[in-house]
Amino acid sequence: MSAPERIPPRSVTPPEDAAGLLAAGDLTVRGRIREASNAALYCTVTHEGAEVACVYKPVAGERPLWDFPDGTLAGREVAAYAVSEATGWGLVPPTVLRDGPYGEGMCQLWIETAPDAELLALVDGEEPGPGWKAIGLAEVGEGRTALLVHADDERLRRLAVLDAVINNADRKGGHLLPTGEGRLFGIDHGVTFNVENKLRTLLWGWAGEPLTPEALDVLEGLRKDLAEGGALAARLAPLITGAEIEATRARVGALLASGTHPEPGGEWPAIPWPPV
Repeated sequence: MSAPERIPPRSVTPPEDAAGLLAAGDLTVRGRIREASNAALYCTVTHEGAEVACVYKPVAGERPLWDFPDGTLAGREVAAYAVSEATGWGLVPPTVLRDGPYGEGMCQLWIETAPDAELLALVDGEEPGPGWKAIGLAEVGEGRTALLVHADDERLRRLAVLDAVINNADRKGGHLLPTGEGRLFGIDHGVTFNVENKLRTLLWGWAGEPLTPEALDVLEGLRKDLAEGGALAARLAPLITGAEIEATRARVGALLASGTHPEPGGEWPAIPWPPV
């Protein structure tokens, strides 16, 4: 099925109980999102007179990965939403695991982006300007390099903390969805929660810097929620393995112990490719 000629506007502010609507509504496939590496279908969900647009990624359409067990990416996407909700930051659109026309899969609210929002840029020189954080040098053709930078934005900083907790192996620029209402969402969390350190992200601008007091409070809350018998641990149990939950606890503990944003470890490429 090809992509629709015109995709209706995505939801910006998630409707009340959007996750419940996604889980209980009638799912209708409208088209295919061609840019996605795994099967991703543009759909609508209707329930009791309400309708929202969403993305449906069936497990049957997942491409096998050498470092993630087959058929687990959809559950990881839902687990990332669960952790995001536990932080109180609301950085991941409402996401559920449900049955659909092509079997069980991840269903996520579709978010409309603000096209003029600037979160990433290439600049000349060796230092970022005011309001920007350096990521690293990038080749721009004809032997030239430019400095890749991201905005010094509190929303991005929160997302950097979330990515460190869930061990996101693929935080690209295209996975950042700023809205016209001033919110920021992150999407595509299928390669997360590995027990090995696989953090790959464009959001290295705060590497080694102290975590904010807000982030430390959030991490302390996550530590309690992830403890044996905690609400978040129970919510993650059907979605990822026990070893992956334990590794998540360890990452939260390490962040609290260091009090700083993580730095690239060297055993894994630090920046995803392509970066955008």
